[in-house]
Amino acid sequence: MSYRLGIDVGGTNTDAVILDDNDSVLTSTKTHTTPDVESGIYSAVDVVLSESGIDPTSVTAAMLGTTQATNAIVERKQLARVGVVRLGYPATAAIPPYTEWPKDLVNSLTGQYQLVHGGYEYDGQLLTPIDEDELRTTFQKWSGKVDSVAIVGVFSALNRDQEERAADIAREELGEEISVSLSSKIGSIGLITRENATILNAGLYQVISRVTKGFSAALKAKGVVNAQVYLCQNDGTLMSLEYAAKYPILTIGSGPTNSIRGASYLSKRRNALVLDIGGTTSDLGVLVNDFPRESSKAVSVGGVQTNFRMPDILSIGLGGGSIVRQLTDGSVTVGPDSVGYAITDKALCFGGDTITATDIAVRLGKVKLGNPKLTDVISLSVAHKAVDVIQAQLANAVDKMKTSAEPVDLVLVGGGAIIATEAIAGTKKTFTSALGGVANAIGATIAQIGGQSERLYQYVTIPREEAITATTEDATRQAVEAGADQDTVQVVDVEEVPLQYAPGDSTRVKVKVVGNMV
Repeated sequence: MSYRLGIDVGGTNTDAVILDDNDSVLTSTKTHTTPDVESGIYSAVDVVLSESGIDPTSVTAAMLGTTQATNAIVERKQLARVGVVRLGYPATAAIPPYTEWPKDLVNSLTGQYQLVHGGYEYDGQLLTPIDEDELRTTFQKWSGKVDSVAIVGVFSALNRDQEERAADIAREELGEEISVSLSSKIGSIGLITRENATILNAGLYQVISRVTKGFSAALKAKGVVNAQVYLCQNDGTLMSLEYAAKYPILTIGSGPTNSIRGASYLSKRRNALVLDIGGTTSDLGVLVNDFPRESSKAVSVGGVQTNFRMPDILSIGLGGGSIVRQLTDGSVTVGPDSVGYAITDKALCFGGDTITATDIAVRLGKVKLGNPKLTDVISLSVAHKAVDVIQAQLANAVDKMKTSAEPVDLVLVGGGAIIATEAIAGTKKTFTSALGGVANAIGATIAQIGGQSERLYQYVTIPREEAITATTEDATRQAVEAGADQDTVQVVDVEEVPLQYAPGDSTRVKVKVVGNMV
């Protein structure tokens, strides 16, 4: 018998599960996320291995969902020095790289950039050829000053040849070990937002390197030495450590995605609204054919607009650790501030002095946790008012994520789900599970290897079938590179979006595939 180990590191809790060959949950745990993150992972792995009693060497796969990349951008810490090359001079000189970026984030990345000749027109025709001498001069100037390079070409979704040649020159001048990010492999159509995503990806490579080394070391220390190790992507699939090193930005948003996938597993539902209530926030997503619905809008990451793929998630400042206050006019507020991972020290039911949303559920007898008598200091009037506020916030969030006025099925997961003490307005049937508190770790563990490709074609010159086939092949290559068994790869979604006002029946084609681990 072989086993899979899944871990998800959130802002408040670090969850871990072990699944057997039949996808049955053998054991699970929820521990507090520690300031250094790694010791929390050590603790979680230690608990599930001890409780399961399995031989650590029988674990053949280990998956990690992490918020480290997001935290690095938000906190402006541990980011690499990035040099940005835009292939689009002089056509794009009016709006240089880093336009509208937060200054502190630009400073963290050094703000180095160079506009050089290159790029394509919207119809695929050459804008200007690249100047190799110009590129070599740029890279030579940056020697010793940058750790990573971001290369961005105008309409590289049509043709990535220039970007790939520029990458070759970067490695020739800066060394084969230099980290290079190509925009054509990261973002969608739209120069500035695609460029932004590529810069962030380039800045994260050192962060993800530390994460993967730390995770691998934690597993080795616990005797898990025979496992293939994967990181979770934000589309509900996995990628190998080698692939993650190239595309660390794909880990951003993987936490909520894991919860959605875990919710599907626990509820046996392929289509539903998922509400994951944690200790600090509540995340809502939509389950569509087993996978999270992708956002169709540009997503802001750390104050920067990007257009790389992200799950359609709505987050609100409400969780089990949200602080409850009674105002002078008699009204009650809940959140958005939270005691977070300190809930077992600060919540009333655990002997603390702060009223939290969890204390409200305990006071009303909806859940047995800690010492219920300690919550008697909360008047029933305040408790009921707090419940009304919580229910109103959740109902409003559900309404924003629905696509029609009809009631929807809801899957309720997360360690803070106990604060949803009543049926939420706008929902039809609510599914819960005793394992809902570790849905995110389950989602990480059951995931397959994924690949996704998005290309722009003109159907007047390239037949539709040929375009879809080429995009599918590119997505399949990505999945195999990420660690999938090529013989098991299958298409799970094909999307075609005609571009208005563009010539030649221009269409954006996006294909997603998944496959089993090798």
